[in-house]
Amino acid sequence: MQTLRRISQGIFLLLFLFLFIQTQSRGADELGYPVKIFLDFDPLIFITTLLSSHSVQKAFYFSFVIIIATVILGRVFCGWVCPLGTLNNMAGAIRKRRSDRTNIAWNRVKYYLLIFLIVSSLFTLQLAGVMDPISLLIRSVALSIYPLFEYAVRAIFDALYAFNPGTADGLSEPLYSALKNSILSFQQPHFKQSAFIGFIFIVILGLNLVQKRFWCRNLCPLGALLGILSRYSVLKRSVSEGCNECGACASVCQGNADPDKKDGWKNAECLYCWNCDDVCPQNAVSFGFRGHRVDVGSKGKFAGIDLGRRRVIASALSGIVAVPLIRVGPLSRSGALSPELIRPPGSLEEKEFLKRCVKCGECMKVCITNGLQPTLFDAGLEGLWSPVLVPKIGYCEYRCTLCGQVCPTGAIKKLPLEEKINVKIGLAMIDKGRCLPYAHSTPCIVCEEVCPTVKKAIWFEEAAVRDREGRERTLKQPRVDLDLCIGCGICEAKCPVKSRPAIYVSNIGESRSGGNQLLL
Repeated sequence: MQTLRRISQGIFLLLFLFLFIQTQSRGADELGYPVKIFLDFDPLIFITTLLSSHSVQKAFYFSFVIIIATVILGRVFCGWVCPLGTLNNMAGAIRKRRSDRTNIAWNRVKYYLLIFLIVSSLFTLQLAGVMDPISLLIRSVALSIYPLFEYAVRAIFDALYAFNPGTADGLSEPLYSALKNSILSFQQPHFKQSAFIGFIFIVILGLNLVQKRFWCRNLCPLGALLGILSRYSVLKRSVSEGCNECGACASVCQGNADPDKKDGWKNAECLYCWNCDDVCPQNAVSFGFRGHRVDVGSKGKFAGIDLGRRRVIASALSGIVAVPLIRVGPLSRSGALSPELIRPPGSLEEKEFLKRCVKCGECMKVCITNGLQPTLFDAGLEGLWSPVLVPKIGYCEYRCTLCGQVCPTGAIKKLPLEEKINVKIGLAMIDKGRCLPYAHSTPCIVCEEVCPTVKKAIWFEEAAVRDREGRERTLKQPRVDLDLCIGCGICEAKCPVKSRPAIYVSNIGESRSGGNQLLL
């Protein structure tokens, strides 16, 4: 069973990485694989999104597969499927063998986090994506680990070419071309907060050196939810009278479920890894659909874990208090949004958007210009790591709808191309003090040339100007058509005036808001 579990973990990790790599454009405006399927099967995202926004995408009903499997088989998702759990297993394998037991009941923390997240979502505050293991893994790999990997690969091949160009042409270039056609992005991605997000991920993996599967045992709210669902699972663990409580099973238990204690086994912590069955010298441990479960929780305890009534109440109250505490800032007021907060096309109105966005990073990963970046405090604490378009880094491609295709919660609607090209995400403004034709009597038509709308949103007005010597000439000075500009940001991205472009985009005029308009 241990071998089968490792094979299962390997298969699902490879599937996760394959779908992750496919989350990018291959030239067509359509992704050929269900790249967000791991999120679609996530019960925690399903429940918190349903509570916070009172509606969910139909694909989220796949999560009932995990719920039903957990009720029947126990926490098999954690032990056999979860890609983050597998990575934690791999990181913990380098740790020297010693007891993972601790006198501190860290495993309670994940239940307190789960209570906090569910109660806060009940009051429309969606924070689950910050701690959900699938969302956390996708965000960490997409915004930090994968860009680092790509940078390293490109640097190695550049170094090979620089060292010996003749040999590189024959050996490394075909391999590099194959990598570009398979796993590498169209261009090297760069993300704000990449080091910070990556540091958090490395810390999570590093905690396995303190205790194997530290995250899974103590911090994972999805694991806590599945633990609750598995309390009365049909698949049972039984211990025969031949058990002499030698403790061999406790040394290999991945969930710290105290399997050596006949009367104190924590079934909600069991990951059904079968290690205790494999290692038992007396063959006293067995799993099956018949027999009596050893322990389902003593009186006053949850599945053998004493959470404490006061701590449970404190966790619930914290979830309630967090709502006004996070939203008391000025950014939560209507019309007080940061002007640079440009959401992807198809995004819901800001309040509804934040109720659904789980900060998974899928939309940022798939953005072909690298323009979608994670926010820090632009949208307040509630909007941490949600997507924002930064035109100076990359613009919104006129004929691209990929971000709506990968959003798992519907925070970004999946729009047909005919509708998307008419969605306004902002409005371009001209800074006449920096614009070359206005400020320096120098010809420039770049913004009009790159404008993608069918009828150009930037047009020219001819004006007679004089230079320092008094010579007169006619220049084309750009103007922005308020009705045609969609705020894609390509004019800002391509503006030849560096540092601070002479034309810039703000979120005013966005289609999703009836109040954030220039002309009411």
